[in-house]
Amino acid sequence: MNKFIIALIGASVLAISGCAGTTQTASAPATGTLSSEAQTALTQAQADVASAKKHKALWTNAESALKAAEAAAKTGDSATVIKDSKTASDAAKLGIEQASLPSTDQFK
Repeated sequence: MNKFIIALIGASVLAISGCAGTTQTASAPATGTLSSEAQTALTQAQADVASAKKHKALWTNAESALKAAEAAAKTGDSATVIKDSKTASDAAKLGIEQASLPSTDQFK
């Protein structure tokens, strides 16, 4: 009886271990292509953010919006790329505009 139980347990272990190797890995999701409008908006946002960095006037929301737009571009989500690129461009331009305003030190 003990030999039968040991053989049954051994067969169970072999059957279970054989199933463990049959899992399939998920393939990478297919990336869509961006519309030309989205690609243009992303390129403009990258240029605006680079200009704001050069002027030391980069707002953090401009940088985070650009990162979100670039992430959306990798998935091919044109609508999100356009929205986030516009946010990044607007914030970068406002940062540059703010940097050109007079300092508040003169009012002390």
